[in-house]
Amino acid sequence: MRKKISSLNNPFIKNLLLLQKKSKLRKSQEEFVIEGLQEISYAQKATYEFSQVLVCLDLFDNALDLEKFDCEITEISLDVFEKLAYRSSTGGLIAIAKPKDLRIENLRLSSKTPLIMIAEAPEKPGNIGALLRTADAAKLDAVIIANPKTDLYNPNIIRSSVGTVFTNSIGTGTTSEIIDFLKNNNIKIYAAALQDSSSYLAEGFKEATAIVVGTEHQGLSEEWRINADKIIKIPMEGQVDSLNVSVSAAILIFEAKRQRQLS
Repeated sequence: MRKKISSLNNPFIKNLLLLQKKSKLRKSQEEFVIEGLQEISYAQKATYEFSQVLVCLDLFDNALDLEKFDCEITEISLDVFEKLAYRSSTGGLIAIAKPKDLRIENLRLSSKTPLIMIAEAPEKPGNIGALLRTADAAKLDAVIIANPKTDLYNPNIIRSSVGTVFTNSIGTGTTSEIIDFLKNNNIKIYAAALQDSSSYLAEGFKEATAIVVGTEHQGLSEEWRINADKIIKIPMEGQVDSLNVSVSAAILIFEAKRQRQLS
């Protein structure tokens, strides 16, 4: 018989609320929460392991779909779902999943001429989500986060990325570790920075390429500029001298994609 939870004071529900808020708890318990039909579907396709799925039958309209989950299914009341859910339009489904080891040494590249996006120390979940959506749209070979400020299983990142945190091939590490990885794999480094830079339109990105972006306020660390094969910029014609990091990344990545489609 399927377990049912209707109390907001249930210890399991209280723990899930903390799991959504606290990165340290996600790491110690090795679990995180996924909300929404699309996000859960993407995680399934990416072979994430689910430990439990919570379903609100008042909102979930296809009970047969529950058979595809190889884990415990728990029915929750509408009150409990609304307490756990950030959004009301996610189909009445919440999953608890096991994280993957995203360290850079576990990243595998299938292409001989990969196109990779690297973001150094992004902090805002909205920016990280936008970067991941761009990477998915361009079908990049990998996304690498250098010196991450938050874990990628933060519910705000999952939500802002509309689940593309699961569709991308992702690696994380320190700047030094990532530079070593790129050099060991003969991947050229194109660092986006203003100092001593040339227009991105003057460069070619058909070989194995990593496009590296920093935060809008801090930019890239000196280590990237020292180790870059090229320092590139997006020419600015107005008063401001920088763009939002996700916008900058999108411009550079789709120029690289455009060049590759011409060959």
